[in-house]
Amino acid sequence: MRPDILPRLVNGPEGDPAVYANFKYARRAILFDMGDLHLMSARSLLKVSHVFVSHTHVDHFIGFDQVLRLHLGRDKALALYGPPGFTRRVGAKLDGYSWNLVENYPYDFRVSVFEVGEGPLHAACFPCSERFARTALAPLPPLSEAPVILEEPGLRVSAALLEHDIPCLAYCLEEKQHINVDKVRLEGLGLRVGPWLRALKEAVMNGEPAETRIRVPASGAEDAAREMSLGTLREEILRISRGQKIVYVTDAAFTEGNVEGILRLAREADLFFCEAAFSEEDRSRAGERRHLTARQAGWLARRAEVRRLVPFHFSPRYHGRLEVLYDEASRAFGRQVDVWRG
Repeated sequence: MRPDILPRLVNGPEGDPAVYANFKYARRAILFDMGDLHLMSARSLLKVSHVFVSHTHVDHFIGFDQVLRLHLGRDKALALYGPPGFTRRVGAKLDGYSWNLVENYPYDFRVSVFEVGEGPLHAACFPCSERFARTALAPLPPLSEAPVILEEPGLRVSAALLEHDIPCLAYCLEEKQHINVDKVRLEGLGLRVGPWLRALKEAVMNGEPAETRIRVPASGAEDAAREMSLGTLREEILRISRGQKIVYVTDAAFTEGNVEGILRLAREADLFFCEAAFSEEDRSRAGERRHLTARQAGWLARRAEVRRLVPFHFSPRYHGRLEVLYDEASRAFGRQVDVWRG
């Protein structure tokens, strides 16, 4: 399977946590956490539609200001998800600036914020045109009732509430199905590659009926086109398989409750981003600071039967000897973990 969602660590395993998940065939991306984002281009950040924040320690949230600055004056909407109390904290960030000139902006940038966890939860919209005044939105249900916090035709995002001395969220992004185009069969039918394939995939993801007519260009003259049924195209040129599953876990104590939540969320993930802040030799320090060791990260990955483990969020005390953490995680995982190469 060639993945359509391409996630990467923004700052490597030692820098501020942030995973940027780019959608290969869409002008869209998702962020997990928003630590320091200065290494990212404006073009990349402007593709972000949703940000899933684990908690608001400064190294996980300081990039909010950069994202806010880029989006001002643009016809954009940004959805943020975070733990209980997150709405108030985003509002406080916005209240720290003066907005007396925003009425002159041609577009109304909006920030929607949703708290995730157990009740009481809040949600709010902050429109730029209203100087980011808070307007209440319908809150999400508690995670115990609905672990899926975002549902779209092609994907879903689930969450688990973990403990880091404060509430901290872990997230799972799943493609509902992976749709690949068989280019050999495409050419065999006298069709050519083009933007229409994206519309075809969207029709399949939206569950449109098989008799739906799709207008397709022929491989000859530019203006040559014909209509075919969605059912025929799905059968002839599309190959549909299980979608990709990406899990993000950071800043979690190794407790029974956290282990249970992580294993449930990460089961059979294709890609598991898991913090490995300390070596097992510093396990007591990891416990005091409510973090995982590299061995614990590898053990969790093995128990969850994930395909690939990406350890990150290493403590600065291991600078210059990261192989200690990679080796420890690999041994516990039972195979080589993904090593960040820069």
